[in-house]
Amino acid sequence: MSRAFAFSRVARRAVATVTGATSPVPSSSSLTSSSSSSALSIYIETYGCQMNTNDSDIVRGILRAHGHGVVNDASRADVVLLNTCAVREGAEQKIWARLAQLKAMKTSPESTLRAVGVLGCMAERLKSALLRADGLADIVCGPDAYRDVPRLLANASRATSELTDDERMNVLLSLDETYADVTPVRRDPSSPLAYVSVMRGCDNMCSFCVVPFTRGRERSRALDSIVRECRDLVNAGVKEITLLGQNVNSYADKFSASAVVDDLGYAVDDDAAKNANADPFAPYAKGFKSVYKPDARRRHAYSFADLVAAVAAIDREVRVRFTSPHPKDFPDDLLRVVAETPNVCKQLHMPAQSGSTTTLARMRRGYTREAYLDLITRTREMIPGVAISSDFISGFCGETEAEHAETISLLERVRFETAYMFHYSLRDKTHAARHLSDDVPEDVKKRRLAEVIDTFRAGAARANAEEIGRTHLVLVEGVARKSDAQMSARSDTGKRVIIEGRRTVRDGDDAHQEVDIKPGDYVIARIERAGPSTLIARPLGVTTATRFFERHGAAWHHHHLV
Repeated sequence: MSRAFAFSRVARRAVATVTGATSPVPSSSSLTSSSSSSALSIYIETYGCQMNTNDSDIVRGILRAHGHGVVNDASRADVVLLNTCAVREGAEQKIWARLAQLKAMKTSPESTLRAVGVLGCMAERLKSALLRADGLADIVCGPDAYRDVPRLLANASRATSELTDDERMNVLLSLDETYADVTPVRRDPSSPLAYVSVMRGCDNMCSFCVVPFTRGRERSRALDSIVRECRDLVNAGVKEITLLGQNVNSYADKFSASAVVDDLGYAVDDDAAKNANADPFAPYAKGFKSVYKPDARRRHAYSFADLVAAVAAIDREVRVRFTSPHPKDFPDDLLRVVAETPNVCKQLHMPAQSGSTTTLARMRRGYTREAYLDLITRTREMIPGVAISSDFISGFCGETEAEHAETISLLERVRFETAYMFHYSLRDKTHAARHLSDDVPEDVKKRRLAEVIDTFRAGAARANAEEIGRTHLVLVEGVARKSDAQMSARSDTGKRVIIEGRRTVRDGDDAHQEVDIKPGDYVIARIERAGPSTLIARPLGVTTATRFFERHGAAWHHHHLV
Protein backbone atom coordinates (compact mmCIF):
# COMPACT_ATOMS: atom_id res chain seq x y z
CA MET A 1 0.00 0.00 0.00
CA SER A 2 1.36 3.45 -0.89
CA ARG A 3 2.12 6.01 1.77
CA ALA A 4 -0.75 8.15 0.46
CA PHE A 5 -3.22 5.48 1.58
CA ALA A 6 -1.82 4.91 5.05
CA PHE A 7 -4.46 5.23 7.77
CA SER A 8 -4.03 7.89 10.40
CA ARG A 9 -4.35 6.93 14.06
CA VAL A 10 -7.84 8.44 14.12
CA ALA A 11 -8.88 6.53 10.99
CA ARG A 12 -7.72 3.17 12.39
CA ARG A 13 -9.52 3.80 15.67
CA ALA A 14 -12.80 4.83 14.04
CA VAL A 15 -12.88 2.10 11.39
CA ALA A 16 -12.04 -0.68 13.85
CA THR A 17 -14.90 0.34 16.07
CA VAL A 18 -17.49 0.82 13.33
CA THR A 19 -16.78 -2.63 11.90
CA GLY A 20 -18.24 -4.27 14.98
CA ALA A 21 -20.61 -1.54 16.10
CA THR A 22 -23.95 -2.76 17.40
CA SER A 23 -25.12 0.24 19.40
CA PRO A 24 -28.74 1.28 18.86
CA VAL A 25 -29.78 4.37 16.94
CA PRO A 26 -31.36 7.05 19.11
CA SER A 27 -34.54 8.63 17.77
CA SER A 28 -37.57 10.51 18.96
CA SER A 29 -40.01 7.93 17.62
CA SER A 30 -40.25 5.14 15.08
CA LEU A 31 -41.46 5.98 11.60
CA THR A 32 -44.39 3.70 10.84
CA SER A 33 -45.20 3.04 7.18
CA SER A 34 -48.84 3.27 6.23
CA SER A 35 -50.70 3.49 2.99
CA SER A 36 -53.46 6.04 2.72
CA SER A 37 -56.70 6.04 0.76
CA SER A 38 -56.29 9.81 0.42
CA ALA A 39 -52.77 9.70 -1.06
CA LEU A 40 -51.56 13.06 -2.34
CA SER A 41 -49.15 14.13 -5.06
CA ILE A 42 -46.66 16.43 -3.36
CA TYR A 43 -44.03 18.75 -4.77
CA ILE A 44 -41.21 20.00 -2.52
CA GLU A 45 -39.45 23.23 -3.43
CA THR A 46 -36.16 23.83 -1.59
CA TYR A 47 -34.51 27.14 -0.72
CA GLY A 48 -31.28 27.88 1.11
CA CYS A 49 -28.42 25.65 2.19
CA GLN A 50 -27.45 22.03 1.55
CA MET A 51 -28.99 21.16 4.93
CA ASN A 52 -32.36 22.18 3.51
CA THR A 53 -31.71 20.00 0.47
CA ASN A 54 -31.12 17.03 2.77
CA ASP A 55 -34.15 17.95 4.90
CA SER A 56 -36.31 17.85 1.76
CA ASP A 57 -34.98 14.33 1.10
CA ILE A 58 -36.00 13.39 4.66
CA VAL A 59 -39.50 14.79 4.13
CA ARG A 60 -39.81 12.82 0.89
CA GLY A 61 -38.90 9.66 2.79
CA ILE A 62 -41.54 10.35 5.44
CA LEU A 63 -44.23 11.15 2.87
CA ARG A 64 -43.56 8.04 0.78
CA ALA A 65 -43.64 5.86 3.90
CA HIS A 66 -47.14 7.24 4.55
CA GLY A 67 -48.39 6.42 1.06
CA HIS A 68 -48.06 9.82 -0.60
CA GLY A 69 -46.52 10.36 -4.02
CA VAL A 70 -43.72 12.86 -4.63
CA VAL A 71 -43.64 14.62 -8.01
CA ASN A 72 -41.03 16.85 -9.66
CA ASP A 73 -43.47 19.35 -11.20
CA ALA A 74 -45.51 21.85 -9.16
CA SER A 75 -48.18 22.02 -11.87
CA ARG A 76 -49.03 18.31 -11.28
CA ALA A 77 -49.14 18.52 -7.49
CA ASP A 78 -52.03 18.44 -5.01
CA VAL A 79 -49.72 20.00 -2.42
CA VAL A 80 -46.68 22.25 -2.70
CA LEU A 81 -44.31 22.38 0.28
CA LEU A 82 -41.73 25.16 0.45
CA ASN A 83 -38.66 24.23 2.51
CA THR A 84 -37.43 27.64 3.55
CA CYS A 85 -34.44 29.64 4.78
CA ALA A 86 -34.57 32.49 7.30
CA VAL A 87 -30.89 33.39 7.61
CA ARG A 88 -31.31 36.67 5.68
CA GLU A 89 -34.19 38.97 4.89
CA GLY A 90 -33.70 38.55 1.15
CA ALA A 91 -34.25 34.79 1.43
CA GLU A 92 -37.58 35.35 3.19
CA GLN A 93 -38.73 37.89 0.61
CA LYS A 94 -38.34 35.25 -2.10
CA ILE A 95 -40.61 32.91 -0.12
CA TRP A 96 -43.30 35.56 0.35
CA ALA A 97 -43.30 36.24 -3.41
CA ARG A 98 -43.52 32.51 -4.17
CA LEU A 99 -46.41 32.05 -1.69
CA ALA A 100 -48.34 34.78 -3.50
CA GLN A 101 -47.78 32.97 -6.82
CA LEU A 102 -48.97 29.68 -5.35
CA LYS A 103 -52.09 31.32 -3.90
CA ALA A 104 -52.99 32.55 -7.37
CA MET A 105 -52.33 29.06 -8.77
CA LYS A 106 -54.51 27.47 -6.07
CA THR A 107 -57.48 29.68 -6.95
CA SER A 108 -57.24 28.90 -10.67
CA PRO A 109 -59.98 26.49 -11.81
CA GLU A 110 -57.47 24.59 -14.00
CA SER A 111 -55.08 23.91 -11.13
CA THR A 112 -54.90 20.67 -9.12
CA LEU A 113 -53.24 22.50 -6.20
CA ARG A 114 -55.18 22.07 -2.96
CA ALA A 115 -52.78 23.13 -0.21
CA VAL A 116 -49.51 24.98 0.36
CA GLY A 117 -47.16 24.34 3.27
CA VAL A 118 -44.17 26.20 4.68
CA LEU A 119 -41.42 24.04 6.20
CA GLY A 120 -38.03 24.75 7.74
CA CYS A 121 -36.40 27.80 9.25
CA MET A 122 -38.88 30.47 8.13
CA ALA A 123 -41.70 28.31 9.52
CA GLU A 124 -39.87 28.10 12.84
CA ARG A 125 -39.17 31.83 12.95
CA LEU A 126 -42.60 33.17 11.97
CA LYS A 127 -44.84 30.35 13.24
CA SER A 128 -48.57 31.23 13.27
CA ALA A 129 -47.95 34.54 11.48
CA LEU A 130 -47.68 32.47 8.30
CA LEU A 131 -51.14 30.98 8.88
CA ARG A 132 -52.64 34.45 9.24
CA ALA A 133 -50.94 35.91 6.16
CA ASP A 134 -53.97 36.24 3.89
CA GLY A 135 -54.36 32.52 3.27
CA LEU A 136 -50.88 32.08 1.85
CA ALA A 137 -50.04 28.97 3.92
CA ASP A 138 -52.26 26.04 4.90
CA ILE A 139 -49.74 24.22 7.11
CA VAL A 140 -46.54 25.25 8.91
CA CYS A 141 -43.87 22.82 10.10
CA GLY A 142 -40.48 23.47 11.72
CA PRO A 143 -37.22 21.55 11.11
CA ASP A 144 -37.66 19.20 14.09
CA ALA A 145 -41.28 18.26 13.33
CA TYR A 146 -41.13 16.74 9.85
CA ARG A 147 -42.55 13.44 11.13
CA ASP A 148 -45.79 15.38 11.71
CA VAL A 149 -46.20 16.54 8.10
CA PRO A 150 -48.58 13.64 7.18
CA ARG A 151 -50.91 14.57 10.07
CA LEU A 152 -50.85 18.25 9.14
CA LEU A 153 -51.65 17.39 5.51
CA ALA A 154 -54.58 15.20 6.59
CA ASN A 155 -55.93 18.09 8.66
CA ALA A 156 -55.49 20.51 5.76
CA SER A 157 -58.21 18.68 3.85
CA ARG A 158 -60.75 20.11 6.31
CA ALA A 159 -62.11 23.65 6.14
CA THR A 160 -59.68 26.17 7.57
CA SER A 161 -62.36 27.65 9.82
CA GLU A 162 -62.66 24.29 11.62
CA LEU A 163 -58.96 24.01 12.47
CA THR A 164 -56.94 25.28 15.40
CA ASP A 165 -53.35 26.44 14.99
CA ASP A 166 -52.14 23.18 16.57
CA GLU A 167 -53.95 21.22 13.86
CA ARG A 168 -52.22 23.20 11.12
CA MET A 169 -48.81 23.85 12.68
CA ASN A 170 -46.00 22.09 14.54
CA VAL A 171 -42.92 24.16 15.32
CA LEU A 172 -41.72 22.35 18.46
CA LEU A 173 -37.95 22.15 18.73
CA SER A 174 -36.34 18.93 19.96
CA LEU A 175 -33.31 18.06 22.06
CA ASP A 176 -32.86 14.65 20.40
CA GLU A 177 -34.42 14.54 16.92
CA THR A 178 -31.86 13.63 14.24
CA TYR A 179 -34.07 11.59 11.83
CA ALA A 180 -31.44 8.84 12.07
CA ASP A 181 -34.05 6.13 11.34
CA VAL A 182 -35.54 7.90 8.31
CA THR A 183 -34.25 6.86 4.89
CA PRO A 184 -33.97 10.05 2.80
CA VAL A 185 -35.33 9.95 -0.75
CA ARG A 186 -33.09 11.95 -3.07
CA ARG A 187 -34.73 14.14 -5.70
CA ASP A 188 -32.29 12.80 -8.31
CA PRO A 189 -31.28 9.22 -7.39
CA SER A 190 -29.01 9.04 -10.45
CA SER A 191 -26.76 11.88 -9.24
CA PRO A 192 -23.23 10.86 -8.20
CA LEU A 193 -23.50 13.38 -5.33
CA ALA A 194 -25.32 12.91 -2.01
CA TYR A 195 -25.76 14.79 1.28
CA VAL A 196 -25.88 13.14 4.69
CA SER A 197 -26.95 15.00 7.82
CA VAL A 198 -24.71 14.12 10.79
CA MET A 199 -25.77 16.69 13.38
CA ARG A 200 -28.48 19.31 13.79
CA GLY A 201 -28.74 22.64 15.55
CA CYS A 202 -26.14 25.11 16.77
CA ASP A 203 -24.98 26.25 20.22
CA ASN A 204 -22.61 29.02 19.15
CA MET A 205 -25.07 31.92 19.58
CA CYS A 206 -23.24 34.31 17.26
CA SER A 207 -24.93 37.66 17.78
CA PHE A 208 -26.07 38.06 14.16
CA CYS A 209 -27.41 34.54 13.61
CA VAL A 210 -30.96 33.20 13.92
CA VAL A 211 -30.01 29.53 13.40
CA PRO A 212 -30.00 28.53 17.10
CA PHE A 213 -33.58 29.82 17.31
CA THR A 214 -34.80 28.11 14.12
CA ARG A 215 -32.77 24.88 14.34
CA GLY A 216 -32.46 24.45 18.10
CA ARG A 217 -29.68 22.98 20.22
CA GLU A 218 -26.83 20.84 18.88
CA ARG A 219 -27.30 17.08 18.80
CA SER A 220 -25.32 14.47 16.89
CA ARG A 221 -26.34 11.22 15.23
CA ALA A 222 -24.75 7.94 16.26
CA LEU A 223 -21.62 7.34 14.19
CA ASP A 224 -22.64 3.84 13.14
CA SER A 225 -26.01 5.06 11.79
CA ILE A 226 -24.19 7.60 9.61
CA VAL A 227 -21.75 5.01 8.30
CA ARG A 228 -24.65 2.67 7.44
CA GLU A 229 -26.40 5.41 5.46
CA CYS A 230 -23.19 6.32 3.66
CA ARG A 231 -22.49 2.67 2.84
CA ASP A 232 -25.97 2.35 1.33
CA LEU A 233 -25.30 5.43 -0.82
CA VAL A 234 -21.97 4.01 -1.98
CA ASN A 235 -23.70 0.72 -2.90
CA ALA A 236 -26.22 2.78 -4.90
CA GLY A 237 -23.41 4.31 -6.98
CA VAL A 238 -22.79 7.62 -5.21
CA LYS A 239 -19.23 8.92 -5.73
CA GLU A 240 -19.18 11.96 -3.44
CA ILE A 241 -20.75 12.34 0.00
CA THR A 242 -21.06 15.70 1.76
CA LEU A 243 -21.51 15.50 5.53
CA LEU A 244 -23.87 18.20 6.77
CA GLY A 245 -24.60 20.12 9.95
CA GLN A 246 -25.22 23.68 11.09
CA ASN A 247 -21.86 23.41 12.91
CA VAL A 248 -20.81 20.13 11.33
CA ASN A 249 -17.34 19.84 12.84
CA SER A 250 -18.63 20.21 16.40
CA TYR A 251 -20.01 16.66 15.95
CA ALA A 252 -19.58 14.55 19.10
CA ASP A 253 -21.16 11.11 19.50
CA LYS A 254 -20.95 10.13 23.15
CA PHE A 255 -23.81 7.64 22.77
CA SER A 256 -21.82 5.09 20.75
CA ALA A 257 -18.35 5.78 22.12
CA SER A 258 -19.28 5.27 25.78
CA ALA A 259 -19.73 1.53 25.22
CA VAL A 260 -16.21 1.05 23.83
CA VAL A 261 -14.27 3.68 25.68
CA ASP A 262 -11.60 1.27 26.96
CA ASP A 263 -10.89 -0.13 23.49
CA LEU A 264 -10.45 3.36 22.09
CA GLY A 265 -7.96 4.36 24.76
CA TYR A 266 -9.89 7.34 26.10
CA ALA A 267 -9.32 8.43 29.71
CA VAL A 268 -12.02 6.70 31.75
CA ASP A 269 -11.36 8.63 34.94
CA ASP A 270 -13.09 12.03 34.69
CA ASP A 271 -10.86 13.62 37.34
CA ALA A 272 -7.73 12.53 35.48
CA ALA A 273 -9.20 13.87 32.26
CA LYS A 274 -9.97 17.22 33.89
CA ASN A 275 -6.46 17.52 35.28
CA ALA A 276 -4.90 16.64 31.92
CA ASN A 277 -7.26 19.03 30.16
CA ALA A 278 -7.25 22.09 32.41
CA ASP A 279 -8.18 24.34 29.48
CA PRO A 280 -11.90 23.73 28.78
CA PHE A 281 -11.38 24.94 25.19
CA ALA A 282 -8.54 22.52 24.44
CA PRO A 283 -10.71 20.56 21.96
CA TYR A 284 -10.78 23.66 19.73
CA ALA A 285 -8.18 25.11 17.41
CA LYS A 286 -5.68 27.20 19.37
CA GLY A 287 -6.97 30.66 20.33
CA PHE A 288 -10.68 29.89 19.85
CA LYS A 289 -13.45 29.91 22.47
CA SER A 290 -17.25 29.73 22.59
CA VAL A 291 -20.15 30.60 24.87
CA TYR A 292 -20.11 26.98 26.09
CA LYS A 293 -17.26 24.77 27.30
CA PRO A 294 -16.76 21.82 24.94
CA ASP A 295 -14.56 19.61 27.11
CA ALA A 296 -17.35 17.80 29.00
CA ARG A 297 -19.51 17.08 25.98
CA ARG A 298 -16.58 15.78 23.91
CA ARG A 299 -14.83 13.64 26.51
CA HIS A 300 -15.29 9.91 25.72
CA ALA A 301 -17.03 10.83 22.43
CA TYR A 302 -16.35 10.04 18.80
CA SER A 303 -15.11 13.30 17.30
CA PHE A 304 -15.74 14.71 13.85
CA ALA A 305 -12.26 13.54 12.86
CA ASP A 306 -13.31 9.98 13.80
CA LEU A 307 -16.46 10.31 11.71
CA VAL A 308 -14.71 11.68 8.61
CA ALA A 309 -12.11 8.93 8.78
CA ALA A 310 -14.77 6.24 9.14
CA VAL A 311 -16.86 7.50 6.21
CA ALA A 312 -13.78 7.89 4.00
CA ALA A 313 -12.76 4.29 4.77
CA ILE A 314 -16.00 2.83 3.36
CA ASP A 315 -14.67 3.11 -0.21
CA ARG A 316 -11.55 4.93 -1.33
CA GLU A 317 -13.26 5.62 -4.67
CA VAL A 318 -15.80 7.90 -2.95
CA ARG A 319 -14.93 11.46 -2.08
CA VAL A 320 -15.91 13.00 1.27
CA ARG A 321 -16.64 16.70 1.88
CA PHE A 322 -18.32 18.50 4.76
CA THR A 323 -20.16 21.76 5.48
CA SER A 324 -20.84 24.05 7.23
CA PRO A 325 -18.07 24.14 9.82
CA HIS A 326 -17.02 26.72 12.39
CA PRO A 327 -13.31 27.65 12.38
CA LYS A 328 -13.02 26.92 16.11
CA ASP A 329 -13.63 23.21 15.43
CA PHE A 330 -10.52 22.57 13.32
CA PRO A 331 -8.15 20.93 15.83
CA ASP A 332 -5.03 19.22 14.52
CA ASP A 333 -6.70 15.78 14.60
CA LEU A 334 -9.21 16.89 11.98
CA LEU A 335 -6.61 18.66 9.84
CA ARG A 336 -4.48 15.52 10.01
CA VAL A 337 -7.33 13.31 8.76
CA VAL A 338 -7.91 15.68 5.83
CA ALA A 339 -4.18 15.75 5.04
CA GLU A 340 -3.57 12.00 5.29
CA THR A 341 -6.74 10.63 3.66
CA PRO A 342 -6.65 10.95 -0.14
CA ASN A 343 -10.42 10.79 -0.68
CA VAL A 344 -11.20 13.50 1.89
CA CYS A 345 -11.35 16.64 -0.25
CA LYS A 346 -8.70 19.28 0.26
CA GLN A 347 -11.19 22.12 0.36
CA LEU A 348 -12.18 23.60 3.72
CA HIS A 349 -14.77 26.22 4.56
CA MET A 350 -13.60 28.53 7.35
CA PRO A 351 -16.14 31.35 7.78
CA ALA A 352 -14.31 34.47 9.00
CA GLN A 353 -17.34 36.85 8.90
CA SER A 354 -15.02 39.82 9.53
CA GLY A 355 -11.33 40.67 9.54
CA SER A 356 -11.63 42.97 12.56
CA THR A 357 -11.06 41.72 16.10
CA THR A 358 -13.43 44.33 17.56
CA THR A 359 -16.18 43.46 15.09
CA LEU A 360 -15.66 39.76 15.78
CA ALA A 361 -16.11 40.47 19.50
CA ARG A 362 -19.48 42.17 18.84
CA MET A 363 -20.40 39.21 16.65
CA ARG A 364 -19.52 36.87 19.56
CA ARG A 365 -17.43 34.70 17.28
CA GLY A 366 -14.97 33.60 19.96
CA TYR A 367 -11.70 34.46 18.19
CA THR A 368 -9.49 37.32 17.11
CA ARG A 369 -8.17 38.23 13.70
CA GLU A 370 -4.77 36.90 14.79
CA ALA A 371 -6.18 33.53 15.91
CA TYR A 372 -8.00 33.16 12.60
CA LEU A 373 -4.86 33.94 10.61
CA ASP A 374 -2.86 31.50 12.73
CA LEU A 375 -5.41 28.79 11.89
CA ILE A 376 -5.10 29.57 8.17
CA THR A 377 -1.31 29.31 8.41
CA ARG A 378 -1.52 26.04 10.34
CA THR A 379 -4.01 24.59 7.85
CA ARG A 380 -1.85 25.42 4.84
CA GLU A 381 1.24 23.98 6.54
CA MET A 382 -0.52 20.69 7.31
CA ILE A 383 -2.47 20.41 4.03
CA PRO A 384 -0.36 21.69 1.11
CA GLY A 385 -2.50 22.91 -1.76
CA VAL A 386 -5.65 23.21 0.36
CA ALA A 387 -8.37 25.53 -0.97
CA ILE A 388 -10.04 27.69 1.69
CA SER A 389 -13.45 29.34 1.39
CA SER A 390 -15.15 31.78 3.75
CA ASP A 391 -18.20 33.89 4.66
CA PHE A 392 -18.27 37.66 5.19
CA ILE A 393 -20.88 40.08 6.54
CA SER A 394 -20.53 43.75 5.65
CA GLY A 395 -22.04 46.55 7.71
CA PHE A 396 -22.59 44.67 10.97
CA CYS A 397 -23.76 46.72 13.95
CA GLY A 398 -21.28 49.49 14.77
CA GLU A 399 -18.82 48.61 12.00
CA THR A 400 -16.47 51.50 11.31
CA GLU A 401 -14.52 52.28 8.16
CA ALA A 402 -11.35 51.14 9.92
CA GLU A 403 -12.95 47.79 10.83
CA HIS A 404 -14.19 47.38 7.27
CA ALA A 405 -10.63 48.08 6.02
CA GLU A 406 -9.37 45.21 8.22
CA THR A 407 -11.78 42.86 6.44
CA ILE A 408 -10.47 44.04 3.08
CA SER A 409 -6.88 43.43 4.21
CA LEU A 410 -7.79 39.94 5.47
CA LEU A 411 -9.23 39.10 2.05
CA GLU A 412 -6.07 40.33 0.36
CA ARG A 413 -3.82 38.42 2.74
CA VAL A 414 -5.60 35.05 2.72
CA ARG A 415 -6.89 35.06 -0.89
CA PHE A 416 -9.87 32.74 -0.50
CA GLU A 417 -10.85 30.39 -3.33
CA THR A 418 -14.58 30.91 -2.74
CA ALA A 419 -16.55 33.30 -0.53
CA TYR A 420 -20.18 33.93 0.38
CA MET A 421 -20.65 37.64 0.97
CA PHE A 422 -23.68 39.56 2.23
CA HIS A 423 -24.51 42.83 3.89
CA TYR A 424 -25.98 42.58 7.38
CA SER A 425 -29.72 42.19 7.85
CA LEU A 426 -31.12 42.21 11.38
CA ARG A 427 -32.88 39.02 12.51
CA ASP A 428 -35.43 38.97 15.36
CA LYS A 429 -34.52 37.13 18.60
CA THR A 430 -30.77 37.35 18.01
CA HIS A 431 -28.35 38.92 20.48
CA ALA A 432 -27.75 41.76 18.03
CA ALA A 433 -31.48 42.50 17.77
CA ARG A 434 -31.76 42.68 21.55
CA HIS A 435 -28.53 44.41 22.52
CA LEU A 436 -26.94 46.17 19.51
CA SER A 437 -28.00 48.89 17.11
CA ASP A 438 -28.29 48.25 13.38
CA ASP A 439 -26.71 51.66 12.80
CA VAL A 440 -24.77 51.31 9.54
CA PRO A 441 -26.76 53.05 6.77
CA GLU A 442 -28.02 50.81 3.97
CA ASP A 443 -26.05 52.61 1.28
CA VAL A 444 -22.86 52.22 3.33
CA LYS A 445 -23.54 48.50 3.81
CA LYS A 446 -23.96 48.05 0.07
CA ARG A 447 -20.86 50.06 -0.78
CA ARG A 448 -18.75 48.07 1.68
CA LEU A 449 -20.17 44.80 0.37
CA ALA A 450 -19.26 45.83 -3.19
CA GLU A 451 -15.68 46.50 -2.02
CA VAL A 452 -15.52 43.11 -0.29
CA ILE A 453 -16.80 41.37 -3.43
CA ASP A 454 -14.36 43.23 -5.70
CA THR A 455 -11.42 42.37 -3.42
CA PHE A 456 -12.40 38.73 -3.24
CA ARG A 457 -12.88 38.45 -7.02
CA ALA A 458 -9.48 39.99 -7.71
CA GLY A 459 -7.80 37.41 -5.47
CA ALA A 460 -9.85 34.52 -6.84
CA ALA A 461 -9.04 35.54 -10.42
CA ARG A 462 -5.31 35.47 -9.62
CA ALA A 463 -5.68 32.07 -7.97
CA ASN A 464 -7.55 30.69 -10.99
CA ALA A 465 -4.97 32.09 -13.39
CA GLU A 466 -2.32 30.11 -11.53
CA GLU A 467 -4.28 26.92 -12.28
CA ILE A 468 -3.43 27.04 -16.00
CA GLY A 469 -1.14 24.11 -16.81
CA ARG A 470 -2.02 22.18 -13.65
CA THR A 471 -3.62 18.75 -13.72
CA HIS A 472 -6.52 17.79 -11.47
CA LEU A 473 -8.50 14.68 -10.76
CA VAL A 474 -12.09 15.86 -11.30
CA LEU A 475 -15.39 14.12 -10.63
CA VAL A 476 -17.87 14.48 -13.48
CA GLU A 477 -21.30 15.66 -12.30
CA GLY A 478 -23.19 15.94 -15.62
CA VAL A 479 -23.49 17.66 -18.98
CA ALA A 480 -22.49 21.33 -18.92
CA ARG A 481 -25.35 23.80 -18.91
CA LYS A 482 -24.06 25.92 -21.76
CA SER A 483 -23.07 23.18 -24.22
CA ASP A 484 -23.97 19.53 -24.77
CA ALA A 485 -20.43 19.06 -26.10
CA GLN A 486 -18.95 19.70 -22.65
CA MET A 487 -19.13 18.02 -19.26
CA SER A 488 -19.32 19.74 -15.89
CA ALA A 489 -17.04 18.49 -13.11
CA ARG A 490 -15.50 19.55 -9.82
CA SER A 491 -11.94 19.31 -8.60
CA ASP A 492 -10.86 17.89 -5.28
CA THR A 493 -10.34 21.52 -4.22
CA GLY A 494 -13.97 22.35 -4.96
CA LYS A 495 -13.51 24.30 -8.19
CA ARG A 496 -15.96 24.05 -11.07
CA VAL A 497 -14.20 22.54 -14.11
CA ILE A 498 -15.70 22.45 -17.61
CA ILE A 499 -14.31 19.56 -19.65
CA GLU A 500 -14.10 20.27 -23.37
CA GLY A 501 -15.29 17.17 -25.16
CA ARG A 502 -17.26 14.12 -24.04
CA ARG A 503 -14.80 11.36 -24.98
CA THR A 504 -11.30 10.51 -23.84
CA VAL A 505 -9.00 7.53 -23.37
CA ARG A 506 -9.10 5.18 -20.40
CA ASP A 507 -6.11 5.74 -18.12
CA GLY A 508 -3.79 2.73 -18.21
CA ASP A 509 -5.35 1.23 -21.35
CA ASP A 510 -2.44 0.24 -23.61
CA ALA A 511 -4.67 0.47 -26.68
CA HIS A 512 -5.75 4.02 -25.73
CA GLN A 513 -9.30 3.18 -26.69
CA GLU A 514 -11.61 6.17 -26.46
CA VAL A 515 -14.55 5.98 -24.02
CA ASP A 516 -17.55 8.19 -23.30
CA ILE A 517 -17.27 10.43 -20.24
CA LYS A 518 -20.22 9.84 -17.88
CA PRO A 519 -21.47 11.41 -14.64
CA GLY A 520 -19.65 9.73 -11.77
CA ASP A 521 -16.42 9.23 -13.77
CA TYR A 522 -13.08 10.42 -12.45
CA VAL A 523 -11.25 12.27 -15.22
CA ILE A 524 -7.66 13.46 -15.35
CA ALA A 525 -8.07 17.04 -16.56
CA ARG A 526 -5.40 19.55 -17.57
CA ILE A 527 -6.45 23.18 -17.05
CA GLU A 528 -6.04 25.22 -20.24
CA ARG A 529 -8.07 28.38 -19.53
CA ALA A 530 -9.41 30.05 -16.40
CA GLY A 531 -12.40 32.31 -15.88
CA PRO A 532 -13.29 34.20 -12.69
CA SER A 533 -15.19 31.24 -11.24
CA THR A 534 -14.69 28.34 -13.69
CA LEU A 535 -11.74 26.40 -15.06
CA ILE A 536 -11.69 25.04 -18.63
CA ALA A 537 -9.84 21.75 -19.07
CA ARG A 538 -8.79 19.14 -21.63
CA PRO A 539 -9.49 15.53 -20.60
CA LEU A 540 -6.40 13.30 -20.48
CA GLY A 541 -8.18 10.10 -19.50
CA VAL A 542 -10.85 8.39 -17.41
CA THR A 543 -9.32 6.77 -14.33
CA THR A 544 -10.01 5.70 -10.76
CA ALA A 545 -9.23 7.68 -7.63
CA THR A 546 -7.04 4.85 -6.32
CA ARG A 547 -4.96 4.66 -9.48
CA PHE A 548 -4.57 8.42 -9.73
CA PHE A 549 -3.39 8.99 -6.17
CA GLU A 550 -1.09 5.99 -6.14
CA ARG A 551 0.61 7.24 -9.30
CA HIS A 552 0.51 11.00 -8.85
CA GLY A 553 -0.39 11.95 -5.27
CA ALA A 554 -1.46 15.59 -4.95
CA ALA A 555 -0.95 16.26 -8.64
CA TRP A 556 -2.65 19.66 -8.63
CA HIS A 557 0.57 21.10 -7.16
CA HIS A 558 2.45 20.36 -10.35
CA HIS A 559 2.23 21.81 -13.82
CA HIS A 560 2.75 18.53 -15.64
CA LEU A 561 2.21 14.85 -15.04
CA VAL A 562 5.02 12.56 -16.12
